[in-house]
Amino acid sequence: MAMTFVTDLKKPPGGANFPRVRMSAMPLSDPQKQVLSKVPLFSGLSENEMRFIADRVIPRKYTASQIVFNEGDPCSGLYVVASGHIRIYKTAANGREQVLSIDGPGSSVAELPVFDGGNYPASVAAVDDATLLFVSKRDFQELCLTHPEVALKVLRVVGTRLRRLVGIIEELSFTTVRHRLAALLLRLANREGKGDEKSVVIMLPDSNQEIASQIGTVRELVSRNLSRLQSEGLIDIDGRKVTIRDRGGLEAETNSAE
Repeated sequence: MAMTFVTDLKKPPGGANFPRVRMSAMPLSDPQKQVLSKVPLFSGLSENEMRFIADRVIPRKYTASQIVFNEGDPCSGLYVVASGHIRIYKTAANGREQVLSIDGPGSSVAELPVFDGGNYPASVAAVDDATLLFVSKRDFQELCLTHPEVALKVLRVVGTRLRRLVGIIEELSFTTVRHRLAALLLRLANREGKGDEKSVVIMLPDSNQEIASQIGTVRELVSRNLSRLQSEGLIDIDGRKVTIRDRGGLEAETNSAE
């Protein structure tokens, strides 16, 4: 089957140019159909309804750090993560980033602008090599008109995302960098940690700048607080590998009112 590539350049924060590669006319595989069936927007659809959307999905491949779309771009459709991970983020005028979410397979993004007709409200980039399933705005709106229950699912998904954003605002407003860093380490331990309750090994994101973007601070404060946590015996650091030595101590940090 012939493949058509469209490549353009978007300039992400930091000044580097990464090509945005769109791949069309790629056959939809059975694993990708399974991904669609697990997405909250499309779960529970009948066979015919699932076929309607599956026949219109366009798989697109991205390499690590490639931009999917930028904040303010006209919305052409929504995306479902089939493999890999994406980061959803906002960028301030001074170039500082705030990561809103890092999502993996089965998640969807850009439901709201598809629904309300606005531009993309945040930027999205691939964290690692990723395959995204693109659904055009027109096709998704047609699905909602034909199957109103999908529109209700959009409201539930958007509501969940709004609650997450409120949580981010609360953290940034009412907690310290130390608190947010401890909470991030615990989330990583719960999601991908290896070991037991006494000693859990996790891998940090690729750079302290990425950590800073996730917890709403600057790189220097991340480095300083990681060093302090290590000197206090709560963690051991070996490159990007961190061993949590005192999980209870980290949990106490997150429960602190300071």
